[in-house]
Amino acid sequence: MMFVSIGIGTVLALALIVIVSILTGGAVKNGAATSELVGTKVPGFSLSGLNGGTQHAPWTSGHAGVLIFFASYCGPCHKEMPEVATYLRHHDQKPVVVMGIDAVDARSSGQAFVKKSTVTFPVAFDPNGVVTTNIFKFENVPETVFVSNKGIVEQVYFGAIPVSQLKSGLAALH
Repeated sequence: MMFVSIGIGTVLALALIVIVSILTGGAVKNGAATSELVGTKVPGFSLSGLNGGTQHAPWTSGHAGVLIFFASYCGPCHKEMPEVATYLRHHDQKPVVVMGIDAVDARSSGQAFVKKSTVTFPVAFDPNGVVTTNIFKFENVPETVFVSNKGIVEQVYFGAIPVSQLKSGLAALH
């Protein structure tokens, strides 16, 4: 009787895995995976800055850009952002523009998170996911996108980006 219960449990577990895989597109995204965005031209955008002003897509002014999508409620972002911020504070990235995008978050929470993470690069505020979900089609954060000065997506990194991967992605844009 016990073996029958174990067998039924195993079959149910496998069925659940298959259903979840189908509903999520059949692939788990993590790391420097191939994205349907790579090679596509993305439109320019303007968002309000998290701390005021307006932030524009870097390629609209002829600069390559790295967009780091994050949110204060994102667990992996709490490890990623301080490491990225420290690296970027100590390494000049010009002419590439690095921009954070606080996605689907409360402004006060995003501001506190950026302050705590010691972020000094510009951060755009995307409270309704206009850029995050409508242009880049991201359902989750963190994600990092490397875009040429012509607005062509060169690379997408899914999940919290290690500094080594950020460094190599930046070098490829120079």
